[in-house]
Amino acid sequence: MASTSKKAGHVAIIMDGNGRWAQMRGRPRLMGHHAGAKRIREIVETCPDVGVKHLTIFAFSTENWKRTQTEVAGLMRLFKRYIRREMQDLVDRGVRVRFIGDRVRLEDSLVALMDELELATADNSRVHLTIAINYGGRDEVTRAAKRLAFDVEQGKLSHSDVNAEVLARYLDTHFLPDPDLVIRTSGEARISNFLLWQSAYAEYEFIDTLWPDFTSEEFINLVSKFGTRERRFGGVLV
Repeated sequence: MASTSKKAGHVAIIMDGNGRWAQMRGRPRLMGHHAGAKRIREIVETCPDVGVKHLTIFAFSTENWKRTQTEVAGLMRLFKRYIRREMQDLVDRGVRVRFIGDRVRLEDSLVALMDELELATADNSRVHLTIAINYGGRDEVTRAAKRLAFDVEQGKLSHSDVNAEVLARYLDTHFLPDPDLVIRTSGEARISNFLLWQSAYAEYEFIDTLWPDFTSEEFINLVSKFGTRERRFGGVLV
């Protein structure tokens, strides 16, 4: 049956195009990442106005380690700067922040700041902002399968208990509803290993706008457009 819900309660964004935005202006790629980080606040602030309760953003993928050492180091510094700069504002605005991804490879100082931000915003509920750092969909499912297999070995689960619902509880996103809408900026029409399990029935929007140029107005238009779609989830309209 088709869903009767017309609201995009959970929007996920692949924030692409920062490097190209900078290069088009003759600036270093990191300048684009700094510009993109500033754009996040505007979109988060817009979420309550359009009924978006959950916003998940793709900040750094498991594949992004292949970039130059200079760019990766700069991104790690940017993440720490963003957390320090935005923490109090996020607390004041009622935004709850959580991180997904494998933290093992991240610097201890960054992980400590991530933990601090999660704790500081734990009582907030106006908007749930989830930030994916060192995240990859295949990596997430692999790590989830390992944890599930361990619990089966320990006798906490029987193999006959394992189904899609049980596996989902082992994913990084176990605390989130599945995304309704996934937006990718910069003109690329691929999902780049982002929320592979969770977005099985999500609607997608691939837009040409580079992330630093993505405005709240465009976000509002895409969320509104989502409200006109019929979501069948494999069924038919009745």
